[in-house]
Amino acid sequence: MFNHVIKKITPVHLRKQLFSVACLSGLVFTNTSYANTENFQAKTPESILFDMVSARAKALAEKPYQEAKPIELQALTDIDYQAYRAIRFKAENALWRNQSLFEVQFFHPGFLYKQPVTIETVNEQGDATKIPFSPDAYRYEQTAAPLEKLIKEQLGATQLGHAGFRVHFPLNTQEYKDEVAVFQGASYFRLVGPNQIYGLSARGLAIDTAAASGEEFPTFKQFWLVKPKENQSNLVIYALLDSPSVAGAYRFNLQAAATTKLKVEARLFARQDIQKLGIAPLTSMFHHGENTNRFVDDFRPEVHDSDGLLMQASDGQWTWRPLTNPKELRVTSFVYTNPKGFGLLQRDRDFNHYLDAEAHYGKRPSIWIEPDNDWGDGRIELVEIPTNTETNDNIVSYWVSDQKLKAGQTRNFSYTLSTFDSSLMQHQQAQAIRTRNGWAALPGENNPPPKSKRQFIVDFKGGDLENLSEKLPLNADLALSGGSFEDLTVTKLPENQGWRVSFKISPKDKPVIDMRLSLKLRDQQISEVWNYVWYTNDAS
Repeated sequence: MFNHVIKKITPVHLRKQLFSVACLSGLVFTNTSYANTENFQAKTPESILFDMVSARAKALAEKPYQEAKPIELQALTDIDYQAYRAIRFKAENALWRNQSLFEVQFFHPGFLYKQPVTIETVNEQGDATKIPFSPDAYRYEQTAAPLEKLIKEQLGATQLGHAGFRVHFPLNTQEYKDEVAVFQGASYFRLVGPNQIYGLSARGLAIDTAAASGEEFPTFKQFWLVKPKENQSNLVIYALLDSPSVAGAYRFNLQAAATTKLKVEARLFARQDIQKLGIAPLTSMFHHGENTNRFVDDFRPEVHDSDGLLMQASDGQWTWRPLTNPKELRVTSFVYTNPKGFGLLQRDRDFNHYLDAEAHYGKRPSIWIEPDNDWGDGRIELVEIPTNTETNDNIVSYWVSDQKLKAGQTRNFSYTLSTFDSSLMQHQQAQAIRTRNGWAALPGENNPPPKSKRQFIVDFKGGDLENLSEKLPLNADLALSGGSFEDLTVTKLPENQGWRVSFKISPKDKPVIDMRLSLKLRDQQISEVWNYVWYTNDAS
């Protein structure tokens, strides 16, 4: 059912197609650009396809934005979550079934996914194949059963595409192809590595996140999947992105092995001036954790997909920022020049810290973003949004360049996402594995201090700490943006559990205290920098 060839893409055809799009958009080729036939013939069909998608994106950006046409079948848009979950793709209809290491299954349009996307495949010869929607590719179970007949009766009057797709690969065993990646909804996609389950999401782009004007959500409106060879362990995907402010061409190179990696190349064309352009955005959930100091009526000690933001500066300095579920929206910026990387981590992998036998939060992936080119001056931004339920993603992080993207301008970004568990191989310093705080009053104290006076403990483990004797002069380097601290101590924990830094802070009428802490052996820093912001109203 997925072998209907609607057009053939060869280097010459692509050249003509790209030239037509360019003419429509006013793009002029020079003799060193893609108008040169020899230039095209020297290129692979894949690289020419990226040029074609880029030209389409440029042409889109030069015209007024047109929102994608929604599904016309109301029965699909009105179904609830349970009914949508009862529609299941038949594995035997997977794209490239038994032809390569990769197989692709598709998501049914409807429910939240009211604007279907177009998906095509491109084979080695350059044949482009549109993958049509067919109800025969799905099983309509239980509450969704009446939809099958209705869709077949009205399909002739309704243009249906797909809600997205998922990629399968023998990640954990040769006998079974696990899900390794999902592209579904707006510009969202998710990855997992070996022995992981889905958690946080990535996005193609974030625009005006947490801005007063409201956030804009760009959408991948079309995909091209390049058929891999039989034993090829990487899959190339192209996507066309569009939104009121920007259009873009994306090339994804998915590599599945001991870890899952996704190399992203993006060419962005601005339709309007953009106030805040978020590159390489990650979205996650933090409901409560070890650092939560207010009562949560839940049998589970912790509930989160990620527990911290890790960053590395150009000079190699590592910084760890534990996540929170705040009382009000909070946006924190970390200023960098050409950062080496950043990511949202699920550092705590211990089942006993979650006690959730269904969600398995200890198996959620961590994702590291590593720029493949210089990003210049800018900031890594962390957005923390209040939530009273774990079903809401309330954590966002991304890169914002100091160089604004104006209407008519073009910007290129290249970076790689990597999945891992608790630690990156290149991160060799001691790491903060635990953050807790509580009221600094002594038991039975007659005149206790205000609730804003806090006792913090931060536990470090790994790196050079593993070999240190407790008799060595290990010191804590603590800096506060305001207020004061006292009773700063460093103690080696029993049973090889690492080292503990303990201290008390007093805000002294400061509503916010930004803290930075690291461990030093004499004058050498041997741990990452622990960074935490305490808001005094959190204690009320």
